[in-house]
Amino acid sequence: MNHGTVAIAIVQHQVMIIQAARSHNRRDRWLDVYTYTPFGERLFLASPVPQARIAPSDLLVVFPFRTPTSDMIELPAQAYHEYLELNAKNQLKHENMWRRWKARLH
Repeated sequence: MNHGTVAIAIVQHQVMIIQAARSHNRRDRWLDVYTYTPFGERLFLASPVPQARIAPSDLLVVFPFRTPTSDMIELPAQAYHEYLELNAKNQLKHENMWRRWKARLH
């Protein structure tokens, strides 16, 4: 993953847009990334905790483009659609997990 590469990843159990903070190779155990939260249609701003270190297995989709900015990212329509789908899938997973846990209590 090259410096500035944009991707979708799981960060702190949430689906987020991330950007590689530096170049990484396949042997790296951790990826240093900038994290972004949604700010409207296709627009993402730096999150309240803008830097993170994630495992390569947390990557969901790596996009074929890079961006030089680190404060705001605007995704192309297809990339935004992928983000929405993965976010909904993750939300459903957590809701189902919560329902199963709640059912065990009753």
